[in-house]
Amino acid sequence: MVATLLWLRSLVFFLLLPGTIGYALPIWIGAATGRPPGALRWLGLAPLGAGSAVLLWCVRDFAVRGRGTLAPVDPPRELVAAGLYRWVRNPMYLGVLTALLGHALLFGSVQVLVYAAVVSCGFQLFVLFYEEPALTQRFGESYRRYCASVPRWIPRRPHEDRPQ
Repeated sequence: MVATLLWLRSLVFFLLLPGTIGYALPIWIGAATGRPPGALRWLGLAPLGAGSAVLLWCVRDFAVRGRGTLAPVDPPRELVAAGLYRWVRNPMYLGVLTALLGHALLFGSVQVLVYAAVVSCGFQLFVLFYEEPALTQRFGESYRRYCASVPRWIPRRPHEDRPQ
């Protein structure tokens, strides 16, 4: 029962947060502003699919490894430093940005690309001024060690001595 409720909460927060920012809004913007693209638009399916896969993987890791959701009001109870989180500290945000790039290509919309840039800046500010201080307060030294060994934005191959 507890696991079912966790998955249900994860689904709800997935639909509310990345569902709105990474899918509903760019589709709305793209449909309103995109020009009818040619055959190249289908190249957008690759980053859209890759970004979506990253998001789903991260939501799963938050539920299974962290026993929480992606929402700040229902965060993981354990520090998630495995899976994609061994490569980069913010794979979920990178997944959203990758999906946004896919939407921009799919719709042929410069406005979706501008929206992605604004979202990227918002993610940076959120991470710097809310998320990292909150995680440092919550997980202390283990999070500091994690930050020292895993990059914030640019994925890097994990080393054996990094947290798992």
